[in-house]
Amino acid sequence: MRRFFRWDKKYLYWGITAFCVIACSILFFMALKYIDELRNGIARLLQILSPFIWGLVIAYLLNPLVRFLQNRLFGPLFAKLSRGGKGGGSAARMISVILAVLFMVALVTGLFFLIIPQLYSSIETIVINSPTYIESLTNWATKLLSDYPEISSYVAQTLGDVNTNIVSWLQTTILPKLGNLLSNVGTGVRYVVTTVYNIVIGIIVSIYVLYDMEGFSARAKRMLYSIMSVESAKKFLDALRFTDRTFIGFLNGKLLDSAIVGLICYIFCVIFQMPYALLVSVMIGVTNIIPFFGPLIGAVPSAIIILMVDPVKCLIFIIFVILLQQLDGNFIGPKILGSTVGISGFWVMFAIIVGAGLFGFWGMVLGVPIFVVIYTFINEGIKKRLQRSNLPEGEEDYKGVDYIDPVTLKPIHSNPEDE
Repeated sequence: MRRFFRWDKKYLYWGITAFCVIACSILFFMALKYIDELRNGIARLLQILSPFIWGLVIAYLLNPLVRFLQNRLFGPLFAKLSRGGKGGGSAARMISVILAVLFMVALVTGLFFLIIPQLYSSIETIVINSPTYIESLTNWATKLLSDYPEISSYVAQTLGDVNTNIVSWLQTTILPKLGNLLSNVGTGVRYVVTTVYNIVIGIIVSIYVLYDMEGFSARAKRMLYSIMSVESAKKFLDALRFTDRTFIGFLNGKLLDSAIVGLICYIFCVIFQMPYALLVSVMIGVTNIIPFFGPLIGAVPSAIIILMVDPVKCLIFIIFVILLQQLDGNFIGPKILGSTVGISGFWVMFAIIVGAGLFGFWGMVLGVPIFVVIYTFINEGIKKRLQRSNLPEGEEDYKGVDYIDPVTLKPIHSNPEDE
């Protein structure tokens, strides 16, 4: 029989490609049609996996501490105690993991049960005494501006509006959240059981991951090399290592930097007998985690709280915060963070604003390291394309350039007289 169809692999290739395109189009349409069900399903899946997610996050954050304890303390100690200077590696790892987890649990527990009740008490006191504070502040401003009655009247009205807004914000937003948090911890059986379950399972998962970190890494690399070429796997691992260094360096450095700033602020407030020293210090320390805008976000409400109690101390506090931020920006921060953030202030502000708009507080905190990773990958891609085209790759090479000669590939600088 005569064959009218000649078999060719390219027909199979195009057929599979067309099938995949049609299948993906159908899946995309179904995802759009059932977007609510898909979102609920993803939320349910994340809720089920939340203990494991928290466990992985805890393991990721504690891994540098575990490595430090094992490599600098328990590893050498067990090596000296064992015969021949070898052995004890698993015991050193287990002790390091347990101590790191205990340190985290003790730190979180101490912060939760020591600071949150005092913060609630301080905020409650502000709400109760705010009319007295505003009255005293208004009298002080009236005496100071006694020669300018119009300005004095305007200041008094402004202070009244500020007091109303602050009290409303504290009563409707802050106090209910803190109150619910405390009451849920004390009496909410379902909330307590769920929270304890997630925490316990998360800690157990983190212990497993931290103890066998090399094993998990080896299995992941084995799978990676089975589905990717050697060159692609190497590029992927290099990108993953860079992302890890950027994130862990930024997060650990920023947390340590913010803790130091909060501690310095608390010591200053105690020495100078500032009102609500703990509340103010926590606000300064927590908001300092947010780059660029953090100091302003924490300093403004803290200064307003002190202003309502003592205007003179408010002025002293503002001067101190300015000096503290200069110290942090020029000495403490660079010493701790190093060169982790290698982008200009414009891109830092861009990353924070976009991150806050998309993901709120966590977007403000993590927006900078995420943008650093994306910015670096794009920049490296641009450099490689320029190298393949035999063009200059540095930004400095393009300053003042009018165009690049298509024949010689040399930058042609513009004539300043023509501009």
